[in-house]
Amino acid sequence: MIIELKGKIDSVNAEQTENEILDQLTGLGDCEAVLDAAELEYISSAGLRVILRLKKNYPNLRMVNVNSEVYEILEMTGFTEIITVEKQYRVVSIEGCEEIGHGANGTIYRIDQDNVVKVYNNADALADIQHEREVAKLALILGIPTAISYDVVKVGDSYGSVFEMLRARSFSKILANEPEKMDWCVQEYVSMLKKIHGTLVPAGKLPDMRETVLSWARFMRDHLPEEAGKKLLSLVEAVPHDDHMIHGDYHTKNLELQNDEVLLIDMDTLAIGHPIFELGSIYNAFVGFSEMDHEVVKGFQGFDFETAGTFWRKFLSEYLGTHCEAKLKEVEDKARIVGYTRLIRRSIRRSGLETEKGRAEIEHWTQELLDLLEKTDTLLFSLNEVEVEAVMENLPEVQMFVEEHLDAGDCPMKAKMQILVAVEEIFINIASYAYRPETGKAAVRVEVTGEPICVAVTFVDHGVPYDPLAKEDPDIGLSAEEREIGGLGIFLTKQIMDDIVYEYKDGQNILTLKKNL
Repeated sequence: MIIELKGKIDSVNAEQTENEILDQLTGLGDCEAVLDAAELEYISSAGLRVILRLKKNYPNLRMVNVNSEVYEILEMTGFTEIITVEKQYRVVSIEGCEEIGHGANGTIYRIDQDNVVKVYNNADALADIQHEREVAKLALILGIPTAISYDVVKVGDSYGSVFEMLRARSFSKILANEPEKMDWCVQEYVSMLKKIHGTLVPAGKLPDMRETVLSWARFMRDHLPEEAGKKLLSLVEAVPHDDHMIHGDYHTKNLELQNDEVLLIDMDTLAIGHPIFELGSIYNAFVGFSEMDHEVVKGFQGFDFETAGTFWRKFLSEYLGTHCEAKLKEVEDKARIVGYTRLIRRSIRRSGLETEKGRAEIEHWTQELLDLLEKTDTLLFSLNEVEVEAVMENLPEVQMFVEEHLDAGDCPMKAKMQILVAVEEIFINIASYAYRPETGKAAVRVEVTGEPICVAVTFVDHGVPYDPLAKEDPDIGLSAEEREIGGLGIFLTKQIMDDIVYEYKDGQNILTLKKNL
């Protein structure tokens, strides 16, 4: 039963108003009583007592379309805590407004030079709006610079959140109009992402992205060969729980530059989880969605596919802190597994199998996913470890990766040269003998720690068990005619490193070289 309240409810007419409301409710039993306050201009304590008595008799009573003045009275007297009160929302038109962002849950428009509105796809979006405002406040408290909605408005048949964004420009617009600022955008983009990923979130405050990706993997079991489906699920299950923040929809339209300050927007996708889930989403935003149709990214981001691909590669290099192609490819492949899983599921759920274009995209993404699953054993990655095929051709990549970490730790030139010599000797030894006549992978991990500073370079392979420290040192006192060829590499490594430790564990050769700086 909807009952309209009009004008004033005060000491003069409170009793009459209450009687009129009760007359309308008589005989309706346990109906839901709704007080429509669209035309209510004033309410005093006498009116509040009427509402309180009604609430006791009709527990489901609620008020809607309450203007800001009346809402303030209800709020300061505690009525908003004991009765559902829905504010009256001002109406905003987006006709002719510039679209500055579009996501899974809504579209952002600039309504004037100072303000933007996010219009939600869901017509019954008040709960979504409340959720986004809460998580945005949480992010701000935790140190993430973001805009907080200051108003909720009615937009057509849906609702919107209004944000003050004074003359702000998205990174997408900067990239489209000022391509010379690409490197600056990459650095700021990575800086914000590292701030996000370095933020620990109190338990229970945000959803766990791992559970979401697990649901994608379970869905895919019906659309992949049995073994591939099992492996995909096992890869996701092996990703540990992580309480660090991820954005969930991190692309250049969701970063705004306002008065030299970078702000993160579109916060409804905030979650916790391992960074690989974020990287999968980022890959899709710049590459995955547009692999089969390069115009997609142009329509979404405002710049072309070549720019998008360049940004992705520069971003990944900056985020990982390396130019090592082997490392970049390793992490990109893991991100692609997450990205393709989402793309395939999304397309199938949106009737992609019913169109020729959709089927072609799903077939492409599925084949890429199957190829990746064959050669990937984990979705986890470490910033200080690279895994490559143990072949001599990959030595330059390994040395570049090690050198970048040594440079970051201000390693002296002489020590760096000695470490790189030792790295060459050990890696070539693995490439030559560990898997012969086949090939396999080797992982190389670099750690710079302690006081005094110590560099540790660890090699891990799954080849035949071999302890290089057990090999007898060559007799360097013999003449050239008497000395055997070979064995100098391990001997030289022993001489220039301060410590070498070997163990065979869980089917792996693990050799660690240490150098004190």
